[in-house]
Amino acid sequence: MHPVRPVNLILKALLLFLILNLLLSAISTSGLGNISAYNFLIPGRERLSFGESPREAYNFSLYDLNAMFKSLALAGKEKTREKYRVLVIGDSSVWGTLLRPEETLAGRLNSANLKVCGKQIEAFNLGYPTISLMKDLLLIDRAKQYLPDQIIWLTTLEAFPKDKQLNSPLVANNAETVRELISRFELSLDPKDSNLVEESFFDKTILGKRRQLMDLVRLQLYGVMWGATGIDQLYPTDYQPAAIDLEPDEKFNGMVAPLDTSSLSLDILKAGISDAGEIPVMLINEPILISPGKNRDIRYNFFYPRWAYDQYREMLGGLARESGWDYLDLWNLVPATKFTNSAIHLAPVGETLLAEEIGKAIVQSCRLK
Repeated sequence: MHPVRPVNLILKALLLFLILNLLLSAISTSGLGNISAYNFLIPGRERLSFGESPREAYNFSLYDLNAMFKSLALAGKEKTREKYRVLVIGDSSVWGTLLRPEETLAGRLNSANLKVCGKQIEAFNLGYPTISLMKDLLLIDRAKQYLPDQIIWLTTLEAFPKDKQLNSPLVANNAETVRELISRFELSLDPKDSNLVEESFFDKTILGKRRQLMDLVRLQLYGVMWGATGIDQLYPTDYQPAAIDLEPDEKFNGMVAPLDTSSLSLDILKAGISDAGEIPVMLINEPILISPGKNRDIRYNFFYPRWAYDQYREMLGGLARESGWDYLDLWNLVPATKFTNSAIHLAPVGETLLAEEIGKAIVQSCRLK
């Protein structure tokens, strides 16, 4: 038996370490997040993973789109002829801040037992709590593979400014996909923007990916508690309600009247509808809180001075008509008392009102085909 030389042992260890790194890189490229216990050992989630209190809410934020989608009930549902599959895209109001899954827009659409073109509506929640058209485009592009019969896309003026498009952590941490979308649709965004997270050589190694690997493991472990309790966020009863007494500030995103449409990402809105291809998209200007309080003659709410929002509505309505889009403007549908902690977050009663209007529009759109 020949003695093992330390130098040879070190070289073999280094070679093994290099091989493991190359294997991890290859696995990551093909989608490490596709390995999931959800819809197999664990029930699929009703909304995308997001949160900051995983020990209490059994949910947390990660940015691996493969893992996020694989954890959804959507990924485990076979597309059938009897179901009319609706994917609901949007911000935290769609995701359902302070709402249980069954209280969200998707949940309300499902409980309404609507039939569209002779099929039962089956709605899935793909909202995510940041306000950005680019984030929505990222999700629409990924969601197409689930073969929806219709996409419902809710948005608001706050999602349009160009300087906000790459700020969402979900966008920033999916730089490669975002750059491909920028190139494919010739978007007026800088693919070298500093917000987009660049992976260094170290980031691609085992040590560099340890956080990503741990997040994938944590997502499975917290899924066990999600499956047992149905809890995926905290539900405080003492939250700060949305402001109704407002500052006399007439600016929107640093702008004064008139609304500068060149600073808005209309090209991303068009790209999202184009990216859906043959899948019908219903674009909805989501409800906002209309303040009855101080300075209500200057501002509708915390987000919007009246002049900016009025011009936005006129602009978006005109663009929708010119483009032949299926468009609903539901901005003033919900009373101010039916909002919770934000000028866009609805209480359960508000969600019911919204679902009723959207449900009727989905049924009507089928009749018009």
